[in-house]
Amino acid sequence: MKLMVGLFAIIVTLLGVSIDGYNCKVVQFIFGDSLSDVGNNQYLSKSLAKASLPWYGIDFGNGLPNGRYTNGRTVADIIGDKMGLPRPPAFLDPSLTEDMILENGVNYASGGGGILNETGGLFIQRLCLNKQIELFQGTQDMIVAKLGKTEAEKFFQESRYVVALGSNDFINNYLMPVYSDSWTYNDQSFLTYLMETLQTQLTTLHGLGARKLMVFGLGPMGCIPLQRVLSTSGGCQEKTNKLALSFNAATSKLVSDLSSSLPNATYQFGDAYDVVNDVISNPEKYGFANSDSPCCSFGRIRPALTCVPASSLCKDRSKYVFWDEYHPSDSANELIANEMIRKLGFTALNNVTNAGPSPAPAFAPSS
Repeated sequence: MKLMVGLFAIIVTLLGVSIDGYNCKVVQFIFGDSLSDVGNNQYLSKSLAKASLPWYGIDFGNGLPNGRYTNGRTVADIIGDKMGLPRPPAFLDPSLTEDMILENGVNYASGGGGILNETGGLFIQRLCLNKQIELFQGTQDMIVAKLGKTEAEKFFQESRYVVALGSNDFINNYLMPVYSDSWTYNDQSFLTYLMETLQTQLTTLHGLGARKLMVFGLGPMGCIPLQRVLSTSGGCQEKTNKLALSFNAATSKLVSDLSSSLPNATYQFGDAYDVVNDVISNPEKYGFANSDSPCCSFGRIRPALTCVPASSLCKDRSKYVFWDEYHPSDSANELIANEMIRKLGFTALNNVTNAGPSPAPAFAPSS
């Protein structure tokens, strides 16, 4: 394994100038929630939002849980692979070192996290975006100590940044009456609150060196299995979908404004709402057979909020849009990633395309 990592590092070295014996290459820094988490919540001992049980990760690497809330890869994994970028390790991984950061970047994403500090409070422990940015500042201190201020600034300004949060701010905050935000705000004032907070956060990241940054939009979150099973008809929750569309419109404008106003900033908005909505409405058109229920489910007891060892798996994971009540499958994530790449015109930075793990096998092993 160490040999493979070494070979990969050699292959993808690019845009490089030597920094104190290091090859300065482009890496990613990822800020997000469970859709991008690669294991941070595994190290939060009190967190109730963990992907630590089988069958999570069944189609990734050795098939054991790895902190990803799906059967395989995340959207960020796939986009990074196709751009030739190394996969950033979880920030809370105790084995993380300065050398690993220089080679791979860092992923700060945390299941249950949101743009707002209060979002996901019922999960006890999670990293909100402000906390993730605070950890990024600590990462910068480590690299400055390693390389010196000038070369560290160059490293961070050449890196790529992903910010992918927002769904929890609705599903695990505003739309749940146990949170005070649900009765403090209406739809418009809550959206304004979110955008003001996000603007401050994206501006802070620019001040920390983020020049090339992509913000992911929200999909039709009213159509995730959890929302469907909570409706009387079993259909999509249209109010929730309208909130997602409003968030996307406001965030797209915010990102465009910041890209124009912040020096040397190239900020982009990645929107896959339309294609995901079409997949859910017409799954057969895209090679799926099921777009309204999870592949991993606990019999007829729904919603089972997570996939657990006693859950049953669908026969063919590649035919399901959703892996569990919340999260897309590896196959759906690949479709979403491809749509982002197409819309934003991404090209391979490191002159290599890493195919990533093999596709999900057709038949699941018996539980």
